[in-house]
Amino acid sequence: MKELIEYILQFGNLNKQQIDLIKSKTTEKELRKNDYFIEAGKMFNQVVFILEGVLRICYYNNKGEEITKYFVDENRLVVNPYKGEPMPEYIQAITDCKLILFSQQDWDELSNTIVGWESITNKIFQKGLIEKMDRRSSLVSEDASTRYLTFLEKFPTLANRVPLSYIASYLGITQQSLSRIRKNIR
Repeated sequence: MKELIEYILQFGNLNKQQIDLIKSKTTEKELRKNDYFIEAGKMFNQVVFILEGVLRICYYNNKGEEITKYFVDENRLVVNPYKGEPMPEYIQAITDCKLILFSQQDWDELSNTIVGWESITNKIFQKGLIEKMDRRSSLVSEDASTRYLTFLEKFPTLANRVPLSYIASYLGITQQSLSRIRKNIR
């Protein structure tokens, strides 16, 4: 819980009463490696903070191939960008995870109760969007080796925690290509 509060306080100030209210609105959940937090087509009306572990957001393309879209690790929030609609992708634990959950109703109540909450959350989501765009933009314009090196730079802690097949999918290359690239880099 301390990690969540420290994370939020990076984006604005809160008093003890507000912090206690935030804490009262949370529940904790553990996911085992490979468990799905949410499946495509299901409603996802929560705000999730990752205390420990790595989640991946993935989908299946029209050929039935599993595509990894994003990795989300510790001290990050996950929300459904399609508020009020079913989730179009899967969210899967790729390591054991500890999560802090807010229901959408409780999150909205915090917004209605805490002065400045919307400003704090807007800054959090803005930062997340910028990071997401920055991480994905290099995947469009670079060759496979450069994409992998960029991945290592932007996700330094993930390379040894995430299966190679997921990294290859995220980079848009085959696992064999990724193995060759890794061998050539060493």
